[in-house]
Amino acid sequence: MKTIFKKSNERGTSDLGWLKSAHSFSFSNYFDPENMSFGSLRVLNDDEVAPQMGFGKHPHENMEIISIPLKGSLKHKDTMGNEGIIKEGDVQVMSAGTGIQHSEANASETKEVHFLQIWIIPNKKNVEPSYAQKSIDSDKLLNRFEKLVSPYSDKEGLSIYQDAWLHLGHFDQKMTQEYLLNQKSNGVFIFALEGQAKVGSFHLERRDALGVWDCKSIEVDCDENSKILLIEVPMS
Repeated sequence: MKTIFKKSNERGTSDLGWLKSAHSFSFSNYFDPENMSFGSLRVLNDDEVAPQMGFGKHPHENMEIISIPLKGSLKHKDTMGNEGIIKEGDVQVMSAGTGIQHSEANASETKEVHFLQIWIIPNKKNVEPSYAQKSIDSDKLLNRFEKLVSPYSDKEGLSIYQDAWLHLGHFDQKMTQEYLLNQKSNGVFIFALEGQAKVGSFHLERRDALGVWDCKSIEVDCDENSKILLIEVPMS
């Protein structure tokens, strides 16, 4: 098993006033040639947007873009005609494909919105752009990993153009959960959203991350009530 451990305070940061971000990988003005991605996982941004502010209309192509609100709500609008609100408890997926323009803004006039922005490099280029969102059943997150995203379109999650899986779990103190990789050549990026957990000899605190590959499974031991996000992606 191979590993790479990332403390939360080792992430790149940016502060534009209306936008505060922590970057797990090189992004915007934060550039580290040794920290460009984890396999096909290109971006994991931890963003906080001020009330009434947001990202104006901008383009993407050939990227799988996943947004997970952690607190507050985002207003989405795109050139495919999709428009709506995603909030805490939702997950949003865009396959940019041949090209899409969209805007994301804080839907509140008084409260910040906090969300994760995840980019995964696709295994198929120049597809027709698509958009989907889904509410997560909070009961299904309790002491287990619930599938949010996968390569397949099914009732359990949203689909993307990559052999990648996202799972989220909310665990009670002293809970242990095993995760079996879907493909042996993949790796798993373990992101501790809240709480504390152990994976092997590594101790993860809030917003710490551990990348693991060359293994068939991992075991997550939660030292306290914890929220854990798993991102399984191809490593090559």
